[in-house]
Amino acid sequence: MMTTKSGEQRNALMYLLPIVIQDEKCLFFMARDVTELKRAVDDRIDFEKQLLHAQKLESLGVLAGGIAHDFNNLLMAIMGNADLALMRLNPESPAVDNLKRIEQASARAADLAKQMLAYSGKGKFVVEHLDMSRLLEEMLHMLEVSISKKAVLRFNLMHPIPSVEADATQMRQIVMNLVINASEAIGDKSGVIAITTGCMDCDRNYLKDVWLDENISAGLYVYLEIADSGCGMDKATMTKLFDPFFTTKFTGRGLGMAAVLGIVRGHKGAIKVYSEPNKGTTFKILLPASDRPAELFNGHTHTDDWKGSGKVLLVDDEETVRGIGREMLQELGFTVITADDGREWVAAFKENPDVAFVILDLTMPHMDGEQCFRVLKQLKPDVKVMISSGYSEQEVSIKFVGKGLAGFIQKPYKLSVLRDAVRGIL
Repeated sequence: MMTTKSGEQRNALMYLLPIVIQDEKCLFFMARDVTELKRAVDDRIDFEKQLLHAQKLESLGVLAGGIAHDFNNLLMAIMGNADLALMRLNPESPAVDNLKRIEQASARAADLAKQMLAYSGKGKFVVEHLDMSRLLEEMLHMLEVSISKKAVLRFNLMHPIPSVEADATQMRQIVMNLVINASEAIGDKSGVIAITTGCMDCDRNYLKDVWLDENISAGLYVYLEIADSGCGMDKATMTKLFDPFFTTKFTGRGLGMAAVLGIVRGHKGAIKVYSEPNKGTTFKILLPASDRPAELFNGHTHTDDWKGSGKVLLVDDEETVRGIGREMLQELGFTVITADDGREWVAAFKENPDVAFVILDLTMPHMDGEQCFRVLKQLKPDVKVMISSGYSEQEVSIKFVGKGLAGFIQKPYKLSVLRDAVRGIL
């Protein structure tokens, strides 16, 4: 290390060599400034670390996408068989509740697969019209097993309620975060967690003291309120409540309430917080109400006996998906021909050119869904093709814009969803 006249410290390589000049022994001193060289080496090391980190993230993304793809195929078999069993079972059977729980758990697992697809960059969160009261009812069992045995859960849900445009998985994340926090605030003593939904017309005066007030305007809002009778918070704690990694517990948990705030911000909503030490806490999530009625979009299926007829070609490389898909289509009145990859279906289609439509998996070995679709259109330009995939419709439709795709169905799907999709293309 050496210092220049300006006081700047520089890195240097220094050499001290004994030499002889005219029979006199001398020491030869030489210094070389390597500051820029060292900086370049440090920059290269930093770049290599960043590159290694990016490669790790990419590898994790590929892994997540692959797991999600296989996971969706397994869920297809679980959900499909549970759905068919419910149809064939006596409604009074004690097994009905168990099958319904299987369906609900499978739906939650499907949400996890969507999150993995989103992480891998091969899927996106899907915004839909949600009935928040119905979403909470579906979460009841999950919430009950997640909280302290000393805490009592009480629902006060509005029916009917206007829909909100939101991602169901993210809404569940908000509810789980807030309910678990409420349970921990209650601790070892007995207490109550009250969950309330409703709608209200909010003016600027009411909205002036909310979090995210810069992102919100007066109007009709659906609210989700989670109140507990726990330890409460003082003003100092409340000011830091939404800071990343802030916690009142002995160890940090991660993003926590910061994640809740981010989700609400992404949905153009707001949060009100009421709390006093030893008197409990109330979180009120405000979400803009949709101008379309929830009952049209909340996922209720119409129990009708619609049946189709004719031949259907089902192409999927996963045997479990072909098996349950065949049963579902037969239940709907179709004769089903199956093929396990892009090469086998060509022969099957040529032998059965009169098929009513084709259900085509997007991701297959040898010949993927896009390639199969092109060949199908060449063999029979007016053939109706429905793509089946674990990816979202937005992701898939980009690949088929203007190419005459008849429909899309996202895995895993129930019989009622398949019925509606098939009826829509015939």
